[in-house]
Amino acid sequence: MATLVKWAPFGDLDLVERRMRRMLEDFGVAPAQVPAADVMETEKELIVKLDAPGFDEKQLSLEITDHMLTVKGEKTEEKEEKGENGPTFHLRERLENRFERTFTLPTEADVEHVGAHFKKGVLEVHVPKLEHPKPRTISIKA
Repeated sequence: MATLVKWAPFGDLDLVERRMRRMLEDFGVAPAQVPAADVMETEKELIVKLDAPGFDEKQLSLEITDHMLTVKGEKTEEKEEKGENGPTFHLRERLENRFERTFTLPTEADVEHVGAHFKKGVLEVHVPKLEHPKPRTISIKA
């Protein structure tokens, strides 16, 4: 039977990271896995693309508080198939069953008109920018 091995150009660093994660998990303070995200800015809006494979749109939520965009995901735990000697997998890198990711929005973000859609495991959030008032000339009266 062939064994799949994750290719890692920095194998030693990967090994150290896994050992640190295991050690922290033993103490109950392991860092949570967070989904990868891209944040882009155009002239008219900010766009946040967040990978959430394995989640449905019903399992995701968005919240904006004081120019902070928080994306949360929570799904029911999958049943693990166990063989005679324990779990049938040896390496788990997929997202956990819950995550939370927070992004700070700039002051010019229009937090009242945020839109989002979810397609093929990617959540895309569009935050329009407020239009800056254009300078105007004010006449001075004597």
